[in-house]
Amino acid sequence: MIGMPGNGPAPRSVGADGLPRQFARTRRFSLGDPSAFTVSADGASVVFLRSRGGDDPVACLWALDLDSGAERLLADPVDLLGGTATAGISAYATDDAAGVAAFALAGRLWVVDVAKGGVRELPATGDVRDPRPDPAGRRIAYVSGGALRVTEIDGSEQRVIAEPDGPEVRFGVAEHAAAESMGRTRGHWWSPDGDRLLVARVDESAVALWHVADPSDPARPPRAVRYPAAGTANAEVTLWIAGLDGTRTEVRWDRAAFEYVTAAGWDAHGPYLAVQSRDQRTVRVLAADPDSGRSGLLAEQRDAHWVQLVGGTPARTAAGALVAHADVDGTRRLTLDGVPVTPPGLHLREVLSVAGDDILFSASTDPAERHLWLQGAGDRPRRVSIEPGVHAGVWRAGTLVHVARTSTRPGATTTAVRSGRPAVTITSLAERPVLTLRAIALTTTDRELRSHLLLPSWHRPGDPKLPVLVDPYAGPALQRVTADQAPMTFVSQWFAEQGFAVLITDGRGTPGRGPAWEREVHGDIFGPPLDDQVAALHAVAARHPDLDLSRVAIRGWSFSGTLAVMAVLRRPDVFHAAVAGAGTSDQRLYDTHWRERFLGHPNRHPDRYEACSTLPEAPRLTRPLLLIHGLADDNVFAAGTLRLSAALLAAGRPHEVLPLSGTAHSPTSDPDVFEGLLLHQLGFLRWHLQA
Repeated sequence: MIGMPGNGPAPRSVGADGLPRQFARTRRFSLGDPSAFTVSADGASVVFLRSRGGDDPVACLWALDLDSGAERLLADPVDLLGGTATAGISAYATDDAAGVAAFALAGRLWVVDVAKGGVRELPATGDVRDPRPDPAGRRIAYVSGGALRVTEIDGSEQRVIAEPDGPEVRFGVAEHAAAESMGRTRGHWWSPDGDRLLVARVDESAVALWHVADPSDPARPPRAVRYPAAGTANAEVTLWIAGLDGTRTEVRWDRAAFEYVTAAGWDAHGPYLAVQSRDQRTVRVLAADPDSGRSGLLAEQRDAHWVQLVGGTPARTAAGALVAHADVDGTRRLTLDGVPVTPPGLHLREVLSVAGDDILFSASTDPAERHLWLQGAGDRPRRVSIEPGVHAGVWRAGTLVHVARTSTRPGATTTAVRSGRPAVTITSLAERPVLTLRAIALTTTDRELRSHLLLPSWHRPGDPKLPVLVDPYAGPALQRVTADQAPMTFVSQWFAEQGFAVLITDGRGTPGRGPAWEREVHGDIFGPPLDDQVAALHAVAARHPDLDLSRVAIRGWSFSGTLAVMAVLRRPDVFHAAVAGAGTSDQRLYDTHWRERFLGHPNRHPDRYEACSTLPEAPRLTRPLLLIHGLADDNVFAAGTLRLSAALLAAGRPHEVLPLSGTAHSPTSDPDVFEGLLLHQLGFLRWHLQA
C-alpha cells in the first residue's frame, strides 16, 4: 500500500527520530515520568516510581525528602537482578507509615526499608504477585499460584492463608470483570492490626474457556483464558475473613441478587464492601462483622439505567462518615453519609485520597478540565488547583502531591506542596515530543460538542483544501478533548503533518459531562456518538473552509474502531474511507460487566445487540475499509474482526485486513510495529482520499 501511486511526499517525522517510533519507544512519553506516589504518615517524604530516562523501561523505586529536597534511590532492578532486568518495578505497596515498601520483581519478593535504605529479597514460594505489607509493617501478604501467603518481614516464617480448593479457584486476586471494567484490581486487604485479612475467593469454573492462538507459530499451542462474555456466566466471587492460622469466615450477603463485588477494604471501622446487581441498577455498600461474617447495609444506590462506579469510593473518614456519590440535580455529587457536599454543576470525577477526615477529589465544571478539590471535616470543599488543565494528586498529613497537565506544555509537572513551605518539584525525565501540537479548541452545535482541530504546521490560509481525518475515541471509557497535551493527540498531529485536517470530538456517552450525557447511549452505544461526529464535522467545516468535505476518512481503535466501521456502513455520504483497529463486530464478544452496562443482558435485549452489531450491515459497505487486529488480543478478541471480514467477503464487499502477529490490544509497545502500522494507515488514507 505504501508504494501505490499517488501517495504524495514522504511522511514527515518518520525515521529514527520520528514521532511514531518515539511514541512507542517512550511508551506514550510515560518513561522517566514519576508516578505511583505515597506520602509518609508525617507528610515529610514521598515514595514514587520513575525510570532513569525517557526511553528507559526499567522503573526504579525512589524516595523524596521534602525538607532537603533530596531524592534517594531505594531499589534499582538492574542492580538487584545483576544487569539482566528488562522490565522495572510496575507496582509497590507500603505499610501505613510508608516506612516499609514491598514489590515483586522477576516473580520474586523484595522489601525496602524506606527510612534507612537497603533492599533485600525475602524467601517466597512460586511466582510472587501483588505483595502488600500489613499496616504495622510486620508482615507481607502476597499471591502465588492462586494461593494467598504471608511472610514475616524478616522472612523467618511462611504461612499459607488460603490455597485453591478447586482447579479454577484463586485467592487474593481480582477477576477479569473487576480488573477490566470495575476498576478493582485488588483481591486482599489487611486489617488495621495486621492479624487478619479480607480475602477474595474467585471461582472461574463456570466461566467460558476461550483460546488465543499464534498463527505465526503453528507449533505453539493456543493460550487458554477464562472470559466472561456478555450474557454468559461470571466468576463466582466470595469474600472471607482469614486469620493467620488459616481459619476463614465467609462474609455473607445476597449473592444471588448481587453477584458483582465492585470494591472492598478494611479500615479502623471494620471490613466493608460494595456489591452490584447483574443489571447494574443497584449498588449496596455493606459493613461486615469480622468475627461472624454477617453484613449490614450502610447505603444503597439505584438508577433506572445503571449506577456509575466512581474511583476511590466507597471509603470512610476517620470519623466514620461514608464517602460516596449521588447523581442528583443533573450532577454527580460527592456525598458524606448520603448528604451531597458539592454543589450542582460540579461533576465528581474521582476520589483520590481519604486521609483522616480530609477528602481529596477531582471534579469538573468544564468537561475539558479536571481540578483538585479538598473537603475537610465540617468545611465546604475548596479548589486547590488553579491553572486550566487536567489535575491529579495525593493528599496526606497536610502534604499534596500535585500532578498538573496543561495545554501550554507537554507532559506533567509534579510538585509536593506543604502549607507555609516552598513547593518541591519531583523531577520528570520524560522526553519531549518531537512534534508541536497545534490544536484549536472548538465548541459547536446546540449540544455544545467539544472538539480539537489539528492542522499541518505548514498549512497557510489560501492553500488547497485539506482532506479530513476524523480521529475520535468517542466511547464511555475516556475523553480525548481535554485541556492538556494528551499523548495520543501527538499521533493525531503526526497525521495532520502528513496533509490532513484532523478532527477529534467527544460526543454523547463520553465522561465529564454529567449523568444524563453519559446515559444518552443506553441501549444504543453507536447511534448517538456517530450522529455527534457528523454534526461536529459539518459545524467545524462551516467555520474552517480549509476542510474538504468531499474527502473525509475516519480512524479508530477499540470502541472507535467499531465506530469507524459503523461510519462507512451507515453514513457513506459523509465518510469516504475508514481505518478500524481492534473493534468488536458482535457485542456479545465483549465482557459482561462493561457491555451489559449499556445494552443489558443479551437474552432480554437481543434487539439492542443486533442493532449494535456490524455483521448484519456488512452488505451495505461501499467505501474502502481497512481492518486491523492484534492476534494476541485477549481484551477485544480478533474473532470480531475475522467474523466481520467473513461477512464482508460473503457479501462480495472488498476490504483489507491487516493481522498483527503477537500483538495484544495495544500495538504501541514495539517501535517497528507501531511505525509500520501508522505508515500503512497513512498509505491507505492517501490512496483512497487522493491526498
